[in-house]
Amino acid sequence: MTRDPADLTAADYLDGAREMAAADRPLLAHLLAEEAAQRTTDPATSAGIRASFPDPTTTRTETD
Repeated sequence: MTRDPADLTAADYLDGAREMAAADRPLLAHLLAEEAAQRTTDPATSAGIRASFPDPTTTRTETD
């Protein structure tokens, strides 16, 4: 494991986002995915990452 966050790649952040999503931590998953998207140079890939990990504070679930 690296000690310098500057050494982390978009893939590292995306792996972390997947781990957080699997652990039912959607906000952390979103934040890590957002960092991965910012480190990705391809706009289509960035958009795909953002779509895969939406901001849980702006999504709404209907309940009765």
